[in-house]
Amino acid sequence: MANLKEIRGRIASVTSTRQITSAMKMVAAAKLRKAQNFVSKIVPYKNKMQEVLAELSENLAEDDDNIYTAKRDVHNVLVIAVSSNKGLCGGFNSNIFKYCTALVAREKAANPNVTVKFYTIGRKITELLSKAGFAVYKSDIDAIDKVDFATSSAIAAEVTKLYEEEVFDSIRLVFNEFVNPAVQNVSDRSYLPLKFEAVKSANTNKYRSDYIFEPDKDSIVKSLIPQWLKLTLFASLAESFAGEQGARMTAMNKATDNATELIKDLNLQYNKVRQASITNEIIEIVSGANAS
Repeated sequence: MANLKEIRGRIASVTSTRQITSAMKMVAAAKLRKAQNFVSKIVPYKNKMQEVLAELSENLAEDDDNIYTAKRDVHNVLVIAVSSNKGLCGGFNSNIFKYCTALVAREKAANPNVTVKFYTIGRKITELLSKAGFAVYKSDIDAIDKVDFATSSAIAAEVTKLYEEEVFDSIRLVFNEFVNPAVQNVSDRSYLPLKFEAVKSANTNKYRSDYIFEPDKDSIVKSLIPQWLKLTLFASLAESFAGEQGARMTAMNKATDNATELIKDLNLQYNKVRQASITNEIIEIVSGANAS
């Protein structure tokens, strides 16, 4: 059984840890509030652009000359995998890694000759994939610390160019979608080629496809789709950042609660050992008195 000095040392150590986890929880909560407000400002614009693209979807789907929607044989796949730069956020990063591992297995099962490479955003997923032996095409560890449109636009433009030049035939986006502070779901979206679903009219069952394009459809598509791709990546990074703070806040809250319970157990153990020590001293004194 541990002596009183060892137990006091453990109590002091756990108390110090609890102070750290409690502070980290409060910091994550503050960052989460800002991140949620940030995401809420992006959503209306994103939804409206998605609505416009959905209304154009029937025309786009039938356009084989549109490089962003035309189907091609898939030989090279690029997966944009988003994680955090720091740990202590539960299964936030490991869930992305597990999904990426399963994604590669599925792609290989469907086509043994396919090549899958990763464009990693975040230090943790870069380290995990590299250690596991997966091909990391490029990594960016700064884009997730401070999410801004300029940085995400540069990445979006870079991967779009890789698709246009047929370096990759398919680009997927894997990130943690923010649901609430306690829940983040891994989202796997087809980034390129784009897949649109036509929107039906509220009054008829026919697709709303009778449009007059000004100046012309090609000009609209060429200007709108690149903006959509930039916005999609920007919103995904913002959601991932919000999810990271929610996951960290939840993890640190659990760690603080566990530390509190451990301190209670250690205090109880300390009192028991102290009581046993006092009892032994009394017995020794009584035994000595009786012997004399």
